[in-house]
Amino acid sequence: MKTLSTSKSHGGVQGVYSHVSQACACDMTFAVFVPPQAANGPCPVVWYLSGLTCTHQNVMDKGEYRRMAAELGLIVVCPDTSPRGDSVPDEKDNWQFGSGAGFYLDATEAPYAANYRMQSYVTEELPALIAANFPADMSRQSIFGHSMGGHGALTIALKHPDRFKSCSAFAPIVRPMTADWSRNAFEKYLGADTAPWRAYDACALIEDGARFAEFLVDQGESDGFLRDGLRPWLLEEACTAAGIPLTLRMQPGYDHSYFFISTFMDDHLAWHAARLAQ
Repeated sequence: MKTLSTSKSHGGVQGVYSHVSQACACDMTFAVFVPPQAANGPCPVVWYLSGLTCTHQNVMDKGEYRRMAAELGLIVVCPDTSPRGDSVPDEKDNWQFGSGAGFYLDATEAPYAANYRMQSYVTEELPALIAANFPADMSRQSIFGHSMGGHGALTIALKHPDRFKSCSAFAPIVRPMTADWSRNAFEKYLGADTAPWRAYDACALIEDGARFAEFLVDQGESDGFLRDGLRPWLLEEACTAAGIPLTLRMQPGYDHSYFFISTFMDDHLAWHAARLAQ
């Protein structure tokens, strides 16, 4: 692991790091904020998964999470959204696929299967690196994300209900199997047979028996992607049918941007901290 930068913030340290990833077969970059409480012992970990076109840096620069994370004593880990590099297959003119659009799945189709293994990266390789190099209490973890990252957070939590104490999302893609801006990517990564897609679709996972204690979702009512891509009412229907408590907050006037995310970031961190303390 290489340290690319560290800066003191709110009494803690915001760092950016890189390493050679075995899962993604390339160099990967990630950000970690360590709160001041870590000087006295390991702190709980909150994972933030970013959305389409983003890197680790978008939330680090615009998410406004450090003040509250420092107050609550939370380590915040921000992975990248896809493998990157000259040897990584990509479609540079397609913002919904390839670089910046890994969809937190493990691709099975050539040529993408060699690099696009973001679910293994986020759930196996990077947690091991965090546990070995940071004052992290890995027995207390939560996960949240935005848009494509909200999709990733929901699906990963549903697959690992014993690992994560809580899960929330900002404007998640809740049914990527049928959403216009994710269906094509799923076919390229996973093949034409839609049966394997269900393992990376929150609504389908719930329909197939996956369960989680509860979810918090914030969605802007003025989000331009609301009707065609996000469709939170589908998650609401799935959770209601399965008996999973869902707090879905439709926020009037808010769009899909980090102005929206930063507005409700404190709420989400406090919500996670309360459950991490239980």
